[in-house]
Amino acid sequence: MKRVVLAGVLLMLGVVACGGGTDDAPKKLRFALIPKSLDIPVFDYARIGGERAAAALGVEVIYRGPDRPDELRQKEILESFITQKVDGIAISVLSATFLTPTIDRAVEAGIPVVTWDSDAPDSKRAAFYGVDDFESGQIMGEETAKLLGGKGTVAFITSVGANNLQRRLDGAREVLAKYPGITVIETYDIKEDSVRTGEIIATGSNRYPDLGAWISVGGWPVFSANALAPVPPTTKFVSFDTVASAISLLREGKVQVLLGQKYFGWGEEPIRILHGIKNGTPPATTIVNSGVDVVTMANVDAYEASWKALTGGK
Repeated sequence: MKRVVLAGVLLMLGVVACGGGTDDAPKKLRFALIPKSLDIPVFDYARIGGERAAAALGVEVIYRGPDRPDELRQKEILESFITQKVDGIAISVLSATFLTPTIDRAVEAGIPVVTWDSDAPDSKRAAFYGVDDFESGQIMGEETAKLLGGKGTVAFITSVGANNLQRRLDGAREVLAKYPGITVIETYDIKEDSVRTGEIIATGSNRYPDLGAWISVGGWPVFSANALAPVPPTTKFVSFDTVASAISLLREGKVQVLLGQKYFGWGEEPIRILHGIKNGTPPATTIVNSGVDVVTMANVDAYEASWKALTGGK
């Protein structure tokens, strides 16, 4: 019996001495991917993009966000990842002002942060990936002015607090201000709520039956087929986002111009940037402009074909 025990002890010592344990195995990097909200359809493409990057790089990506747009809940999720000591965080920021201190705390704890879709420009984040929001707003303004022939009334739909949406609004306003025949009559805050969007569009359409155009700096009105039902055929509609329901609305004539983003890139590129940082290669620039797609009836077929190529025909 003594010989058996002794042999077992010697075997264990041999395993330890030869490094047979798992302590020396390379650690798999863990990155957090945080959307504004899980109930906003376009963010699911970011999840897919993050999963693709994880598979290609051999890392783990944890996708977690608030069920609905909720600044406090997003802050709690961000804090939980700091506590877990993940290797990096990629986040679409609901409120730059509210979340900047928490982002800074993550960076001070040694966790690099990359923002995507919606930035926190005054934070210590390493980089931002997404469209140039001010330029995108300018495009929305120019497209609207063309649709109106330089004269008419405009109402905006936005969600107050998000840096990306405010910059789009500023860009559109700057352009429209150059047209003395165009008047902005109201700006509606929908608080990142697609249901509220439908209610606001109905209210606005009743209040302004001769409205020239709606400009939505986010995609909420085109996430369903029903939100635009109260809009009369004489009113033009320009909106962000190019999900399948938006393309259908464009083909039906309910929407005249859509602006599309690099949805899969929201997940892929920030994870690649974080992976580079952890391997000693910081991003070449702190602002990575993904570019924006302008979709109208003139190019919708080509856009849809390119989209199907990205999604495997879906």
